[in-house]
Amino acid sequence: MKELHNIGWYASKISPKLPKNAFKPVPSRLFGGLAYTIIIICGILTITLCRFNNIINFLISLVLGFSFASIGFLGHEILHGTVVKTHWLKNLLGGIAFLPLSIGPNLWIKWHNMSHHANTQHEINDPDAWMSFEQFSNRAFIKYIYKLPLWFRSLFSFSALSISFTLHGTRMFFIYVKEFKRQKSIKLWIQFILPWIIWIGLFFLVETDKWIFSYLLPFLIGNFIVMCYISSNHRLNPLVPINDPLVNSLSVTVPKWLDVLHFNFSYHTEHHLFPGINPKYYSLVKEEILKLWPDRYHQMPLLSALKLLWKTPRIYYNNEELIDPRNKRIYTSLEKGLKPNKISYHNL
Repeated sequence: MKELHNIGWYASKISPKLPKNAFKPVPSRLFGGLAYTIIIICGILTITLCRFNNIINFLISLVLGFSFASIGFLGHEILHGTVVKTHWLKNLLGGIAFLPLSIGPNLWIKWHNMSHHANTQHEINDPDAWMSFEQFSNRAFIKYIYKLPLWFRSLFSFSALSISFTLHGTRMFFIYVKEFKRQKSIKLWIQFILPWIIWIGLFFLVETDKWIFSYLLPFLIGNFIVMCYISSNHRLNPLVPINDPLVNSLSVTVPKWLDVLHFNFSYHTEHHLFPGINPKYYSLVKEEILKLWPDRYHQMPLLSALKLLWKTPRIYYNNEELIDPRNKRIYTSLEKGLKPNKISYHNL
């Protein structure tokens, strides 16, 4: 593995080259959130109050699902403090943005901002890191799953993306709620329960098929879109003892119009280098990275990253490689030369 550097090492070399405005919040991003909020409200009302056929309702569900994901990306941005700085307003807006995916703002800050960002791809301390072979060896149920062929596991994993974000968030809630003092844990419980009250309440207010089209399908679609990005962010990169964003993170490329609609969420390495900079400026960060460390930077089209995720296992071996315990095949990670057109493995 290349020599590892921490975030501060990179940031100290790039920060002086960025405009001062890059370090200021960008409240105008809220107009995008307002647009998505209007689309979501109008979409839900249209499905629940009108009597369209299922094809029309399904098309509206697609738009709603896309909007659920997109406003979630904005919520991520808001809770990093790059849109507004006022604490209560940041939490309120972030909570509203994450409402469709049922994630509370205080949980997100604890889980994502404080734990994941500080310990990215650390085998023990990153709550989002996938398990090592040693950890796998102590988990009977996972060992049973890995007796299934890779293609079946990939099919199951990709299908599960439709619930994975909210499901993992629920798991994080029950892990982290115990670390909060009583008053803050009550707030965390309220933020956890409130979205479910709203969406389950909607179920009792409208007909079942309307609830499926107005919430359940958009929820599954939104989760799937969000997880397509999140899965590609780190799962092809190695586990690392030092939080080096150019080694432990992957940026993906998507059409420009999609970057606009998804608030530049594709620039993930840039985000880990400067989580306090608004994504509006990530293209400038990328330019500087490519000038200084072009050989260290990992990027590829999102579809190529998903293809690699389909064709490789998710258990780490010696931190730098991936192992399929079923047939003892060891695959390379991005840091060891893994590419969309070069998926190589050797037997243990």
